[in-house]
Amino acid sequence: MTLALGTYLQERDEAGLALAEDAELIARACHAVALRFHRGGRLLSFGTGQSAADAAHLAVEFVHPVIVGKRALPAFSLANDASALSGLARAGVFATQLRLLGRAGDIAVGITIDEDCAEVAAALAVAREMGMTTLALTKAGGLDGTVVDHLLTARSRDPRVARELQMTTYHVLWELVHVFLNDPRLAATEISR
Repeated sequence: MTLALGTYLQERDEAGLALAEDAELIARACHAVALRFHRGGRLLSFGTGQSAADAAHLAVEFVHPVIVGKRALPAFSLANDASALSGLARAGVFATQLRLLGRAGDIAVGITIDEDCAEVAAALAVAREMGMTTLALTKAGGLDGTVVDHLLTARSRDPRVARELQMTTYHVLWELVHVFLNDPRLAATEISR
């Protein structure tokens, strides 16, 4: 039992250190998201299974900031609407919602810890085609970077560890977006997507 726990902790520590190595990728994603918010964009998050709860959590972080002085930003989770999900209960549910609710200039954030992430990948591809900034939080072996502008991979195949790292990442995303939004130089920067 001790050996198994030691191995688990070592794998978890390695994945956490790998996340720290991605600091520049995360900062670039945060800057892009801040620019979109600054220009009137909204954040639309989504995910399947356990990741649906994380998509909802991310949206709430932006809509209802818990730190005094941080402003609320327009965000919502596509995974929260039970009637839409059940009414569109077929492949492409998030892509369909993005086509109906999204617009160029918005931010699409797909979150997945699933091996089969076709639903999230399809939605991100639609969002990118529509002119949204796209960001994916995935685990090792998940999405590749072909359908997203910003791919943030939790480098662990263990879904529990990957999910913990994703939570850390989206909390950093929330905090850094506000840091960028409070910087008067933000308005002078350009964004390609």
